[in-house]
Formats: sequence, C-alpha cells, structure tokens
Amino acid sequence: MNSSPPPDASPASKKELEEGRAFTPHFDADGLIVCVTKDARDGQILMLAYMNAEALRLTIETSVAHYWSRSRKTLWRKGDTSGQVQKVTEIRTDCDQDALLLTVEPGGDGSACHTGRRSCFYRKLVLGSGPATLVFD
Repeated sequence: MNSSPPPDASPASKKELEEGRAFTPHFDADGLIVCVTKDARDGQILMLAYMNAEALRLTIETSVAHYWSRSRKTLWRKGDTSGQVQKVTEIRTDCDQDALLLTVEPGGDGSACHTGRRSCFYRKLVLGSGPATLVFD
C-alpha cells in the first residue's frame, strides 16, 4: 500500500463505480467516509470510525490505521496514546465506494475500544422482549 487515494472523483458511470478497477472513494458532505475495522486473526469487528482524505492517504501510505475524530475535529493515528496501533493488512470498499472495511493486526493487548475492551461492540440489543434493553457480551 503505497499510493495515495484520488480526490473524491466521480467515475464515468455507475457500472464503472461498481465494476471498475478505479478507486474513487466517495466522501460525505463533511468530507468523511465511514470505516469498519476488523481483526485479521478471527474477523471480529473491532470498531467503526471515520476517515477524511488525509487519514485515508496516511493509512494507505503507512499501513497503519489513521482516523478522523468527529468529536475532537482532528486526525489521529490509532494507538498513539493507547499503544493499540492497528497494522492494516487489507482495505476493501463497498459497491458505492462510500464505506471502507479495514482488516488489521491489532497491537498492544488487542483492545480497540477507548473503554479498554477488545471491541467497541460489547453490548447487544435484546429483541422481542418489550422495551429495548442492552446486555453485555
């Protein structure tokens, strides 16, 4: 991974977008693209975050996950403060090129969530039992 992503350029056609080889990531009105991150070892979903063009460029160039913090309005390299650096082994895009899927080898103790858990998805919604409630996995 050593080439920068192109600017948000529209492909020539819907067919080219969905079936072509050109990487033309589509950022939203805020300049962001959603990114799901999973563990390369077992496929567990670790987190959901956003990238701007700079975070995506740095991720591609360094093979280390970079994200955009919507709350802090800043670029961050995963692991700079926590030690949980994510080495990127694969990047996929969806059919519309408006979402990314990163496969990573997590560093440190493998936790991805700021709460110290391995995954940010540590609760599940109980279905069909009255009011929506969450239970811990």
